[in-house]
Amino acid sequence: MSEAAFNFQTLNPDVILDALWDAGLRVESGLTALNSYENRVYQFSDDDKRRYVAKFYRPQRWSAQQVLEEHQFTQDLLEDEVPVAAPLVLQGSTLNHHAGFMYAVFPSLGGRQYETDNEDQMEWVGRFLGRIHQTAKQSLFQQRPTIGLEEYVFQPRRELEQSALVPASLKDLLLAAVDKLSATLQQRWHSQWQPLRLHGDCHPGNILWREGPMFVDLDDARNGPAVQDLWMLVNGDRQEQLIQWDILLEAYNEFGDFDLHELSLIEPLRAMRMVYYLAWVVRRWQDPAFPRAFPWMTDEDFWRRQIALFIEQERLLHEPPLQLSPQY
Repeated sequence: MSEAAFNFQTLNPDVILDALWDAGLRVESGLTALNSYENRVYQFSDDDKRRYVAKFYRPQRWSAQQVLEEHQFTQDLLEDEVPVAAPLVLQGSTLNHHAGFMYAVFPSLGGRQYETDNEDQMEWVGRFLGRIHQTAKQSLFQQRPTIGLEEYVFQPRRELEQSALVPASLKDLLLAAVDKLSATLQQRWHSQWQPLRLHGDCHPGNILWREGPMFVDLDDARNGPAVQDLWMLVNGDRQEQLIQWDILLEAYNEFGDFDLHELSLIEPLRAMRMVYYLAWVVRRWQDPAFPRAFPWMTDEDFWRRQIALFIEQERLLHEPPLQLSPQY
């Protein structure tokens, strides 16, 4: 079965319960599905009232070796006392297999939502990102990819071109906007940065607050520039962003050494994420969870807005990058 056609139809409650039983866990509470589109994630309690989260990985997305690299990264972080959600070792491994699925089990970690307008919390997050990247520099992923234009722009462009979800009347306009954005990205994206292991998807939704930050969901971990783990935490107008960068980097550099030249990658990374995200939804459209979650994808006005967003982002790529004084 192809990746596009696979939609977790065979992952029914009996399969999940059998998998957890084989791993030595007795489910007492029933299974509560958590909000996750790429994988399937369920919360449950065992017969000792301990709460867990089981994550069943989407087949054919990552290899077992790639998933284990992510798990090893979380273990490295835990050993360095970084608060991160790490999988449990069951039957001698953090990665288990059942009925063709790979899955992992995590402790259920409660917490409040990270407050993006809370400067104290932002300072904490900056400090821990500095610590995360110090651990990350000890080695690189060998199996997982390095962030770049092929994965984030060129391949998504091919998927958009082939997709029947894009209205025929707008496909040429969309591809033209992507091509112009791609051409400018090739001029702006540079490799003058030191790669390191990244969380990869460090947005506010992947940070819980438990008397300090708790970093969760490293499913998109890969090699790349440090700024990838920071730019999604910054928002607002240019002046607000400058203030937030000051807070983040002053705290970050208590443990790390951020290269200010990487600030020139913020808008290229934003553009890459925009193209990648759109193609990701298109790629997963045969999974019934996606039409339910993204019903606007069948609306022509949505695609017109996407074209406008790509055109505007291409314009932003020509603006001077953020400039911070080299006080860090």
